[in-house]
Order: sequence, then C-alpha cells, then structure tokens
Amino acid sequence: MPLTGPRSLDPLVERIGDARYVLLGEASHGTSEFYRWRAELTRRLIDEEGFSFVAVEGDWPDCQALHCSVVGAPGAPEDPREALEGFRRWPRWMWANTDVLEFARWLRERNLRLPEQQRAGFFGLDVYSLWESLYAVLGWLRENMPEQVEPALRAYRCFEPYGEDPRSYAQATRLVPESCEREVVDLLAGLRRQVGGPTDEGLADFAARQNAEVLAGAEQYYRSMVRGGPESWNVRDHHMTDTLDRLMEHHGPGARAVVWEHNTHVGDARATDMSAAGMVNVGQLVRERHGDDGVVLIGFGTYEGRVVAGRSWGATPEPMPVPAARDGSVEALLHGSLDGDAGLLVLTGEEANDPFADEILPHRAIGVVYHPGRDRYGNYVPTVLGERYDAFVFVDHTRALTPLHSVEADSGEEETWPTGL
Repeated sequence: MPLTGPRSLDPLVERIGDARYVLLGEASHGTSEFYRWRAELTRRLIDEEGFSFVAVEGDWPDCQALHCSVVGAPGAPEDPREALEGFRRWPRWMWANTDVLEFARWLRERNLRLPEQQRAGFFGLDVYSLWESLYAVLGWLRENMPEQVEPALRAYRCFEPYGEDPRSYAQATRLVPESCEREVVDLLAGLRRQVGGPTDEGLADFAARQNAEVLAGAEQYYRSMVRGGPESWNVRDHHMTDTLDRLMEHHGPGARAVVWEHNTHVGDARATDMSAAGMVNVGQLVRERHGDDGVVLIGFGTYEGRVVAGRSWGATPEPMPVPAARDGSVEALLHGSLDGDAGLLVLTGEEANDPFADEILPHRAIGVVYHPGRDRYGNYVPTVLGERYDAFVFVDHTRALTPLHSVEADSGEEETWPTGL
C-alpha cells in the first residue's frame, strides 16, 4: 500500500485497533523519513486514539526536560528547542534534530489546548545517565527526604573516584572485585519504601524513583559491558522494558504507549539471529509480558539514500551515503515494487499481506557508527519479517536528518554491543 500522507496510514491505525503498546522502529538513527513517518502515526494515535505518552530510546533526565516543555510545566521552556539543545550525551542528533523539534512543538501546542490530565508526555527509557540520574536523586532527596541523603551520598562517594567516566568505573570493576552495587541498592530500596504508589505520586516523585532505577541499571550495565557479549545488551533492554512498565503503571489502567526505538530493539529478537546469540530485546519482552493487552511492532527500512552517523564513537556527525541494499535483502526485494517512494506492509492480522512468508532474509540495520564502504559485508540482520514485526514501513530513497548541534562531544561511553544501536 502506498504511503502519501497521514490518511494513507488508515490501514495501520486499523491494525493497531485497541492495542495498548505500539512500538515504532527505525533502520538507522539518522534518517529523516523514519522520524517523520513515526511522528505522523504518533500524532494520529495521540489525537484520535488517546495514547498517553511517547517513550523513546533516550536518557531519562534529558527527556524529562523535554516532557516538561511539551506538557507546559511551570518554569519549563516555552519552545521545546531549548530543552532539545540541552541534550548533551553523544549521539545528541538522535533526539536533538529538526524532525523531533517539529513533533515536540506540535505536541506542546496540542497539549496546551487540553486539561493537564489529558496531556501526552515524552519520556526516555534508556540506561546510560548514571551521573545525571545520581545528581537528580541527590537534589530531590535534599528537598523532600533529607533523612535519605546520607545513603545517596554513600553512592556518590563510591562513584566519585571515577570522575564521571563510565569507562573508568567499568574497567575498575573488572580489575577489582568490588563495585558500587550495594550503595545503589540501598539507595533504591530507601526510595521504593518511602515514595508514593505508582498512580498517586506526582511526576517529581516518580522521576526521583525512576532516576534511582536508572542509577541501578546503569551501574549493572557498565559493570557487564567490560565482559563483552550479550549481557550488557540484555541489561539495557530489560531496563528499558521495566521503565515502560513503570510508566504504564504510573499513567493508570487505561494507559496506552507509543515507543520510538531502533529496529533492533523493537523487532522481536526471536525472529532474528539475535536469539541464538543469547540476546533479548524490548519487542520480545513486551510481547511476552503484555501480549494480552495488544502489542503492535512496526519496523522501518530503506533501499538507499543518506544518513547522519559518526565514523567512530563520539565523532562529529556527518551526512553519509547509504548504498543500494544488498541483493536478496528485504530492502532490495521491496525496491521498485512501490507505487511511489514509500509503502506499507501489514504483516499480521485479518488484512495481512506478507510477501515473504517464512523466508529468512537479510534486513539492514545502521547504528550511530557507520562506514558505508563496509555496508555490504555487515549491517544486516537475518530476519523472518512477518514474525519480527506486525507491519513494515519502507521508503525507497531516504534523506539524512538535520541535527540541532553541529559538533558532538565525547560522552565517555563506549559503543553498545552490537555497534551503536
């Protein structure tokens, strides 16, 4: 089915139906059309279907600042651009770009026409913000629970020798069989005991508890990262799924969520070679936990075009060519089959049309680190498309998105495993 505008998404909205979880992927973090089509669908889900919030593959503290802007919280920036320009962690262009800015401005304008309890939020699911979350917890405790400041300071003093460098902490836990886990667990336990229940606490209380959860997840993530293999990936995707569960619980029994992440997190890992490597992902976990509530996974792909990425971790982002897809891949087989430049496949449900049946096909995945000359020898995930996704959006020729920042600072994190997804 050709995609020409918001109304051409009708078959996808019908496939989503009453589902409470809609996960929207992307084949790269630097492609404008993926962001634009996700935003088009999300606008309709929020406006017409009453979805409660968007949750993304971003840091909790940064996205909380954007959330405050789009819901019109007191003291928050009136223009979401100010919040997006405050994103500091590499790769900032994932969220600090003109496509996200356009969506955030629309969301704020829409929200401010409605009562506060009907405003849709914007939240981060990721695990990286160890120090930012620790500082946020300390600030909240000083104001609200001064008796819990000492456990938080013990956690701070444990991390302090590593100078806000995750690599130093991760390497130290490999060389010395001690970590800050005990301090973090004590801090988290104290917050869980004293902060209100999931549906009766305000955003500030929920955010404090969530920052403590990020701190616990980040400590585990960086500790496992030095050992290599799939463990750190699984820690991260379990954390993101747990955060999504907490957000749904916080929003109440009628909540519905839209998730924006890379295809490698959204598409069910069991339909790829990720499962054989011992990896799970968000799409698989959400299906396993909430299949009865309705879960729709939507993948994205392109045949060729341009993308924003870095030549190495922490490098300045640059537009790069995306060469024509490998012969025999999902993207190559769809190339030329469209009536126009973009199309939709509904792969499951009553109106399903899966042209690939149970075939295992290469499916391109581009991370934040990319080398176009190596594309044909890597960057492909063996996939059963109709098992990995419920629908698939294909754009034949794509463009690079436009970052709000021109220069990227090195955040200190190493690449995720596999590379930068």
